[in-house]
Amino acid sequence: MLAPRPAAPNVHSEGIGAYVRRREDRRFIEGKGQYVADIRPVNALHCAFVRSPHAHARILALRTEAASVADGVVAVLTGADMAADSVGPLTALWRIAGVDGAKMKEPPRFALSGNIVRHVGEIVALIVAATADQAADAAELLDIDWEPLPAVVDLRSALAADAPQLHPEAPGNLCLHFIRGAREPVERAFAAAAHVVKLDLINQRLVCAALEPRSVIAVTSPTGGADCHALTLWSSTQVPHQIRKFVAEALTLPETAIRVIAPDVGGGFGTKGKLYPEEIALAWVALRLGRAVKWVSSRSEAFVSDYQGRDHVTHAQLALDAAGHFTALRVDTLASMGAYVSSVGAAVPTTVYTALLSGPYRIPAIFADVRAVFTNTVPTDAYRGAGRPEACYVLERLVEEAARQTGIDRFDLRRRNLIPVEAMPYTTPIGPVYDSGNFAKLFERALEVADYAGYEVRRQESARGGLLRGFGLCYFVESSGVGPSKMAAAFGARIGFYDSATVQVAADGSITLSCGTHNHGQGHSTSYAQLLAARIGVPISDIAIIEGDTARTPLGAGTFGSRSMVIAGTAIHLAAAKIVRKARQFAAHRLEAAEDDVEHAVVADAGIFRVAGTDRLISWKEVARGLALAHDLPPGMEPGLHETASFDPTNLTWSNGAQACEIEIDPETGVTRVLRYVAIDDVGTVINPIIVEGQVQGGAAQGVGQALLEAAVYDLQSAQPLTGSFMDYAMPRAGLLGEFLAETDEGQPCTHNPLGVKGAGESGTIGAPSAIASAVLNALEPVGVRHLDMPYSAPRIWQAIRQAHQGTAH
Repeated sequence: MLAPRPAAPNVHSEGIGAYVRRREDRRFIEGKGQYVADIRPVNALHCAFVRSPHAHARILALRTEAASVADGVVAVLTGADMAADSVGPLTALWRIAGVDGAKMKEPPRFALSGNIVRHVGEIVALIVAATADQAADAAELLDIDWEPLPAVVDLRSALAADAPQLHPEAPGNLCLHFIRGAREPVERAFAAAAHVVKLDLINQRLVCAALEPRSVIAVTSPTGGADCHALTLWSSTQVPHQIRKFVAEALTLPETAIRVIAPDVGGGFGTKGKLYPEEIALAWVALRLGRAVKWVSSRSEAFVSDYQGRDHVTHAQLALDAAGHFTALRVDTLASMGAYVSSVGAAVPTTVYTALLSGPYRIPAIFADVRAVFTNTVPTDAYRGAGRPEACYVLERLVEEAARQTGIDRFDLRRRNLIPVEAMPYTTPIGPVYDSGNFAKLFERALEVADYAGYEVRRQESARGGLLRGFGLCYFVESSGVGPSKMAAAFGARIGFYDSATVQVAADGSITLSCGTHNHGQGHSTSYAQLLAARIGVPISDIAIIEGDTARTPLGAGTFGSRSMVIAGTAIHLAAAKIVRKARQFAAHRLEAAEDDVEHAVVADAGIFRVAGTDRLISWKEVARGLALAHDLPPGMEPGLHETASFDPTNLTWSNGAQACEIEIDPETGVTRVLRYVAIDDVGTVINPIIVEGQVQGGAAQGVGQALLEAAVYDLQSAQPLTGSFMDYAMPRAGLLGEFLAETDEGQPCTHNPLGVKGAGESGTIGAPSAIASAVLNALEPVGVRHLDMPYSAPRIWQAIRQAHQGTAH
């Protein structure tokens, strides 16, 4: 549990830093949440998608007659119908430039495929019927003649000269060749190095598996949009304004013709922060038929249609001098795009991943070479962490291996190379500028909280019981608070990364706040209200939060990349400052005082305006009422209190932290048990400690899930998914983390936003795979296992132990 900070005078008890329980949780606990699947438009039709059973195939014939006359069927539509209506393709949000400015290859991808499919699950046709069951039954009647084509899954095989080609627009299956850093200094450093450490690493593909499958509803206006939106789209998305933009582009409509509503969303994790074919398809069908249309994904569909994560193959090298100081890093990575470029798919393994390759360490020279490759698999995109866990894993595995090869203690090796707090702001050799951070302090604190000093005694106790005990630790740096717009534009982004907030005050002093972000587990309804409570002086029960509706919120990029509190939170802070400024002007008028003599304060949780040095004051509620009634306004003042502000950061925020864990392995079964997990985080100013701890713990559970259990596997010949359900894809459970201890250090606030906040939503996921890898390999080293790729499943560990024993015996 995070330790409470001491109370301060004249600070709102529900404000910044207060332990306020998430007020949105009660309705979920009581079953009162409203998800897209819960919405039932009058006379809505239902949609079922016909998906390819082949990973790569040509459609020779597609016969719709039987499906068209099935019970309840209203329409059977194919890619040819969509093309006839001139519906445009899905387009990437990020168009990353490659070597020498070469454009990335972005082959066309339509919501309904043409005559070739490129992954299992690609949509071939859709059925619209009176009920969902009728649509699903009719989908079985579609008669398709297929010509199977050769498929490729393995990244190295996909680049081979004789590999099956997915797209004529992308020769050699290469989407993008991206480099970062200066090659020559790296080559010189390696030539002079006392030690060179090399590793081949796999960061396996993951399935997001959010609790709520995706859903979409499209409803047309009865007036055709003459007096309102032509189309309302409900979608389980993290980014309503982005979906409006890209659906409008595909349908050649003005953005104002579409309203996008994202109600409650049951888990996003980045996977729901992207444009999907189903959103364009349902919007098109609704407009074509003039009827409301609804689709709710099944879990089976999700396994072959939701964007997947990770999937890197990396060769990494670290150069060290004789004293154990890092001198250079060289990384070559192959990253799977899947069958198509998705919204952020090309950015994750290039701009995001490579930016973090320095991590918390002084590494004078870094060069990264990334090839983004097409394969006959579900497209990949951002999944919680998005490039940051992959970078952390490469770096921390290299550090552990360097310690083993040089004989330097693995924690001492880190100490020698951590960037000191005195070096801040620190510019890495590949561009990013860390504005703040005390890495050494958090590193030592993690060892202390994890009781590393007593570890050897515990290890011997485990050994007496026939168990292998391991201690692991990692340090990560995370690019959070995703923006700024100018930086994003330099890498090919097609939206702005600012956010806006509108604050409207009612006559009784209560407040409505609307933001372009979306709350799907982050606790915005609580933490945003805490910001306003602290800034203005109202109880959070008097603050209503509106998100997730493009018709009711100002323009914003949405919720992803640990950005909401950093960017939207700052916009809220700025809008509140405008509110207070105008209220202060009005208070000065009512108090018959000069404006400079009037101060705003929060006393006993209530906002007041008082003449400095006197007992003359006016309450927040009186000010709000006076401005709303407009009976006595100073000359030139407009009635009411209603302000909007936007914020576009000048830099990313650099969250960072240390994670330590202790595990036990049963060598007879290979089963790993996490005994204790410690997370020490620098997320800048903590708005709500309960929410931050929940975010860190949830993120750690997902990261440990990757390390120990999860892997999306495809057959290497047919490219058929072999992990298409929870029978084959192992998910973490509640007891996975064992004892969980979390702390935050607020001593290094962000220097370029007024709140001092850094992102907190992904840190647990970023560090956990590396921390678990450190612990597992530490436990296995005494039995001769030196290298193992994730996931560290029981069968994989058991087999590695047996192979090590056989090698020793031979």
